[in-house]
Amino acid sequence: MKLFDVYPRYDLEPVSGLGSWIWDQSGGRYLDFYGGHAVISIGHSHPHYVDRITTQLRQLGFYSNSVQMPIQAELAMKLGKLSAYPDYQLFLCNSGAEAIENALKLASFHTKREKIIVFERAFHGRTSLAVTATDGKKIVAPININDRFIRLPFNDLEAVSQQLDASVAAVLIEGIQGVGGIHVPTDDFLRGLKTLCKQNGSLFILDEIQSGYGRSGKFFSHQFANVTPDLITIAKGMGNGFPIAGVLIQPDVKPWSGMLGTTFGGNHLACAAGLAVLEVIETEKLIENAKVMGEKLWGQLALLEGLEVVRGRGLMVGLDLPVDSKSFRNKLLIDQKVFVGSASNPNTIRLLPSLALNDDELLFFLSAFKSILQDESFFIG
Repeated sequence: MKLFDVYPRYDLEPVSGLGSWIWDQSGGRYLDFYGGHAVISIGHSHPHYVDRITTQLRQLGFYSNSVQMPIQAELAMKLGKLSAYPDYQLFLCNSGAEAIENALKLASFHTKREKIIVFERAFHGRTSLAVTATDGKKIVAPININDRFIRLPFNDLEAVSQQLDASVAAVLIEGIQGVGGIHVPTDDFLRGLKTLCKQNGSLFILDEIQSGYGRSGKFFSHQFANVTPDLITIAKGMGNGFPIAGVLIQPDVKPWSGMLGTTFGGNHLACAAGLAVLEVIETEKLIENAKVMGEKLWGQLALLEGLEVVRGRGLMVGLDLPVDSKSFRNKLLIDQKVFVGSASNPNTIRLLPSLALNDDELLFFLSAFKSILQDESFFIG
């Protein structure tokens, strides 16, 4: 049997990692400024993370949600404290797409409505409802197509106001658009959406799967706007590589037995990984570090010539080049040993380093990036 070949891959085999660095099978060292789509939040192979998971595995790796699991409640309490949502409820699952599916299902159950407002350039996942919410026709199969999603311009409150009616269960928006190219909703837009949703009886859903867990310089990016969503989806940096995701649910949404379900979601190992991440974020003050290092990164990027646009917050940054970014990214990887990411816009580069990024690593990246950016033959060729 061979693998179903759906992934474009670099000709590189990472075999180990530590902090912001990974090593390939030949011993080459690379600076990871992408973290596997913003997944590596506290750094590769953090000792506390490794110890927490190893200890749990020696005790009990898995049982289903048919038994008592105090470690889930422990994770919920810790997450509530650090995120400033202590009165919310937590449903645990396995991936960002699954978190979106459950959030949309909850919104429909709660409101007894079926329409969802989403936005241009949005990316919410690849499963049934999540992929329909995503603005990407290429990855939407015929079976996914339905008329329950209303796609509107980003940061256009008037367009939302015109479409909101008694059929709309929820408005779904990313805290910062990730795959779409690191586009930030304005604070006024988020506040306006919250107000319109409340007036219309619709739920306000924030997809913080990529922009959450401290990456923006706050626990959630929407907290810059001082809004409180009804539902918040989380994944990516939540487990630092271990599959775990969830939905934060405001208190007025009441559960009933069998309303949602998952076999693997919230298992013992996943919760141990989730707790380890939160413990490291708290003890090492990584949200504060993301803010400080983000400011340094932004300050240095502003001095560079050749960048069209710089967008984002904290350590979630989008850079637009005057050329297609693919060859630029490849050259950066091969010649300078630095990983960065792509976006739906072919000219965009995404920067998503670990929240534990330090000054030396930042300088390494800037030196490498400048060397490619200043290569005139590259842009001509």
